[in-house]
Amino acid sequence: MADNLLEEDLYRFEELLDEAERTTLHRVREFLREEVAPHADTWWGRAAFPHHLIPRYGELGIAGMAYEECGGAPGGSGATPASSLLNGFVALEMARVDASMATFYGVHSGLAMGSIARCGSKEQRERWLPAMGRMEKVGAFALTEPQGGSDVALGLRTTARREGDTWVLNGEKRWIGNATFADLVVVWAREEGEDGGVRGFVVDTATPGFKATLIENKIALRTVENADIVLTDCRVPEENRLQEAGGFRDTADVLRHTRSGVAWEAVGVMLAAYRIALDYTREREQFGGPVARFQLVQDLLVKMLSDATSCLGMVVRLAQLEDAGTFRDEHSAMAKAHCTTRMREVVGWGRELLAGNGIVLDYSIGRFVADAEALYSYEGTREINTLITGRAVTGLGAFV
Repeated sequence: MADNLLEEDLYRFEELLDEAERTTLHRVREFLREEVAPHADTWWGRAAFPHHLIPRYGELGIAGMAYEECGGAPGGSGATPASSLLNGFVALEMARVDASMATFYGVHSGLAMGSIARCGSKEQRERWLPAMGRMEKVGAFALTEPQGGSDVALGLRTTARREGDTWVLNGEKRWIGNATFADLVVVWAREEGEDGGVRGFVVDTATPGFKATLIENKIALRTVENADIVLTDCRVPEENRLQEAGGFRDTADVLRHTRSGVAWEAVGVMLAAYRIALDYTREREQFGGPVARFQLVQDLLVKMLSDATSCLGMVVRLAQLEDAGTFRDEHSAMAKAHCTTRMREVVGWGRELLAGNGIVLDYSIGRFVADAEALYSYEGTREINTLITGRAVTGLGAFV
């Protein structure tokens, strides 16, 4: 198995996975190499999502492999959930090939399925997760609003009004990945009334009053279908309210886990940029030889690999803390802030090494430069995640 390790994994972190986990990861790697990599630039350039690949993702058996209801990790023992380490490496592998497809998968498996797994009743988990694990039902996650991002915990404007055994949802959501073609959307809303608690609902997109409109003209993650959602007297049965979601703290628990996934994706983007730059500078000749022999070029390549390697070590430890049950908000917040900041630096160096060829899709690096901006922004900005970490280390909150 060691022979199948990525050359970019200089410290051989992948060897921390057991044999069954490496088999799963290598199957994902092969799928991405054959089915995604040859077409990623074309899909991105055309802002076209490859809907035909959704069943193929289902065949991999990796969606929701952290949840017992989905049968655990492929090749594992029965319903034993996959480790956070394996989930992290899968996220890295996807982002290393295409950050758009990593985002599609993360929204479905991490945010949508994760909300049901952590906040749904046993009956709800058994009702929805197996089909979502097979990708027969695609999920989305609707929290962000047109006027609410980082402050959405206090300023949630989407409302839920109870009428007997039905809830009536009204409001708007923005930047909702997968929503244009999803079957189920986890919608977070504030209950009307004095308590005003945050509630989660699994909304069938065929429900009257639910409307999703594609957001166009994006300059990052162009393959992802993000949507504006409008909920107009959208009636959802009580049986579709996530029974274990008692407030925003439960929403934040979901985000703590998926925020870690973004840090892993950032490492994948860094490794992709490094590999593109390394291969290019080995082949590009100037002054009678490959530019990779120049000292200043090697300096940038080593900086790129060093940043990626140090961040990989960080997220590996993060996954170990998650599996040990000692995982806290500041752990994922610091990893997300640090890894995505280093990612912007690394992709910039990669584009620099490709010079003029770095601004055309033919060499792929421009796609990773643009997509890095989206990863840097979503799941909490650098500033917000810095303040979460700052609150933990000082004991003093810098924001309400």
